[in-house]
Amino acid sequence: MALERTASPPTAWGGPHLDILYEHPDWFRPLFAELDRRGVPYRAIDARTASWDPAYAADGSVLFNRMSPSAWLRDAGSAVFATADILARAEAHGIRVINGSRAWATEISKGYQLDLLRRAGLRAPVSRVVQRTSDVVEAAKDLHFPVVTKPNVGGSGAGVVQWDDLESLAEAARSGSISFGLTGVGVVQEAFRSDDGAIQRVEVLDGKVLYGIRVISPEGEFNLCPADACQTTNGVELNRAACALDAADQGLKVERFEPSAEVVREVEQIAALADIEIGGVEYVEDIRTGERLYYDVNALSNFVADGEAVLGFDPFAKLADWLESELTAASGADVPVGTASAVGGGL
Repeated sequence: MALERTASPPTAWGGPHLDILYEHPDWFRPLFAELDRRGVPYRAIDARTASWDPAYAADGSVLFNRMSPSAWLRDAGSAVFATADILARAEAHGIRVINGSRAWATEISKGYQLDLLRRAGLRAPVSRVVQRTSDVVEAAKDLHFPVVTKPNVGGSGAGVVQWDDLESLAEAARSGSISFGLTGVGVVQEAFRSDDGAIQRVEVLDGKVLYGIRVISPEGEFNLCPADACQTTNGVELNRAACALDAADQGLKVERFEPSAEVVREVEQIAALADIEIGGVEYVEDIRTGERLYYDVNALSNFVADGEAVLGFDPFAKLADWLESELTAASGADVPVGTASAVGGGL
């Protein structure tokens, strides 16, 4: 349901509460369940149907942005653009926003992420950003093959295709078989791979490293979402109830690792530059160059499925602890315990 705006802003909440802007139907079930268990007052706002009346100021205590850039793959491309307006509006009215407009701008532009990594003084795959698929051949002429093409607004490996030589890339460009998705802007990038197919993902909470995982994928698989990895590296099946219901069995395997002090420093630097308070940064130890290459900055943190089994703790419990403290700080008083609520749309 949408919240109605009539003569005045709604006052039904009567106290501090948490708004969670989300889109994917499964990724946040564990967080909602944890908040329900604690009795934390919150509204789960579906970004696909969120609406608001510009005549009134945005209301609320804390807005937690959990919107996914891959929403366009699920017929929710408009929500990608609406989210920018929702976050800017909340910030303009003094609401505490977690992963706000700067974080979202980083999330929805791989080109911007690469520029941010450059500013941080960190290595990233050699890349070119183009606005037309017809420009990919010219952009790739001075790159080492294989290369990949990918939409600038990605998520879940969407639209990522590897090309082994310039001729095959040129034929794809001529035939119109390359797609850059939602915006038509894309990236041409030198492909990378570790010796065992693993990438490292380091999660931050409150801007500080929370844990690291290695995700090992079959060759040619580009969807490395940790919520879709439902098997450990030694072949033990994780609790499928902790995975997204639409997670396909892609052969992803996952294990915990301890990031080095240097990686911790670099990841926290990236998070600070992007104003990402909770998110994940991915890198690979590239077998061709021997270098650590950072390649993805995620403001949407899909925690690893079955955290207790992989990490030895539940990351959603730590997230809920932090959200409660942020809600208390934003309201200037103790947060009343009440019945959590899932609301469809108004802001």
